[in-house]
Amino acid sequence: MASKQPKISPQFNESRPDPTLTNDDLKPTKPADRTLSGLEMASLWVGLVVGVPTYYLAGSLVDLGMSWWQGIATVVAANVILLIPLVLTGHPGTRYGIPFPVLARSSFGIRGAHVPTLLRALVGCGWYGIETWIGGEAIFLLLPKSIKASQSLSQNLPWLGTSPLEFACFVVFWFVQLAIVWRGMEGIRKLEKYSAPILIILTSSLLIWAYVKAGGFGHMLSLSSKLSNSQFWSLFFPSLTANISFWATLALNIPDFTRYAKTQKDQVLGQIGLPVFMGLFTFVGLAVTSSTKVIFGHVISSPIQLLGQIGGVYTTVLAIFGISLATLTTNIAANVVAPANALVNLSPSKFTFKRGALLTALLGIAFQPWRLLKSSESFVYTWLVGYSALLGPIGGIILVDYYLVKRTNLCVNDLYSLSPRGEYYYSGGYNLAAMAALVVGILPVVPGLLQKAGVLSYVPDLFVVIYNNAWFCSFFSAGILYWILSFLRGKQEDSQLIDPLLNTTT
Repeated sequence: MASKQPKISPQFNESRPDPTLTNDDLKPTKPADRTLSGLEMASLWVGLVVGVPTYYLAGSLVDLGMSWWQGIATVVAANVILLIPLVLTGHPGTRYGIPFPVLARSSFGIRGAHVPTLLRALVGCGWYGIETWIGGEAIFLLLPKSIKASQSLSQNLPWLGTSPLEFACFVVFWFVQLAIVWRGMEGIRKLEKYSAPILIILTSSLLIWAYVKAGGFGHMLSLSSKLSNSQFWSLFFPSLTANISFWATLALNIPDFTRYAKTQKDQVLGQIGLPVFMGLFTFVGLAVTSSTKVIFGHVISSPIQLLGQIGGVYTTVLAIFGISLATLTTNIAANVVAPANALVNLSPSKFTFKRGALLTALLGIAFQPWRLLKSSESFVYTWLVGYSALLGPIGGIILVDYYLVKRTNLCVNDLYSLSPRGEYYYSGGYNLAAMAALVVGILPVVPGLLQKAGVLSYVPDLFVVIYNNAWFCSFFSAGILYWILSFLRGKQEDSQLIDPLLNTTT
């Protein structure tokens, strides 16, 4: 493995790529298009972090029994850990200008790359639905009480799982997002850039309101932990996994954004914004959630429900604007780009970024996000921890391949070639070592997931521990197995090259 170094070819030959593997959305970015500065990368994270799911995740930790400082420590620790794979995976995007689906070809094979990209796309579609539902709730909050009082419109339909009125608000917000996505990556970049300062102002305003109403930070942060020492640690590790899973999606497809960065320094400085802004916004979410105990007499972890309690026309309109903007910036950047690019990679001749985005939006409805958000338990420990079993092994395999096997050297032209002599063709276009490592990384988490989802009533304690640490277990087990298999394959290839020479000398 170590003796066979890949061919270094950072330059992309426009005349050589296979037409079934490329289009304008998948080609390496040109130097003229790499305009994203470190500050703009950081502002991207402001737009991503400041949103209802982040607030809801923070509030859920308090709702589940943690104190405010325990919640912040859990979130910051998770994002500092995640910063490492985030920066490492962002490197090839900046160096070679390639998006995530093309990077995946180097480790999974030209055709095998469809497996990790579609798994990432599936999670993105689920998140797209969740964010869109939250935006629809903001619209629902703005509706006059007379409309919401209608029995025929507001009554839950068992087969749908929600009311016709709430579903209609969801569809309205769904169309609003699609209109912005239709402008492509440049429209997304501008939305993130100009919305960042607005979101910071609105978040600060919410914190000030809670401070005044609760009578200072002393009252606001008076909510202590409800957990014993053993209970805290049993909750901490799955919560840590859930928080890592929260942005593990972006840690995979971050090359989709870093490919536009000016330099490696810009992409690294910009990525540092994740733990910083997550820590700050988590403080806001936990502080405001804790203050609701003082202000209203009970904890309100959902910002949508909190805004409904606050009331007032001007406050409601401003809140709707803030929630909508926060939802748009998070959802479009985090949950449209990756699935759209994955679909483009699946069939560049049939899919464009816009068509991929449309299918992503349609699949977001199929996920029925109102069911995923029915409780803190289902959101944090079923959805977040559950999908980390899919993303963890993909990240482990890609990083081991890029840094330990390929030593950061990629042949860009071969990433767009179906030639059997190509560097990434492997066995019929599939890297069997990566496929095996992916399966081994996922399987041990499945029993715990089935038990958490209610399919199985009991599983051995070992599988519960594995599930609670799903991202870590799957990331390292898949990465280590892939490294071993790649090493053995390299040894085998070396012996095949040496044997003919030995035969000629005997």
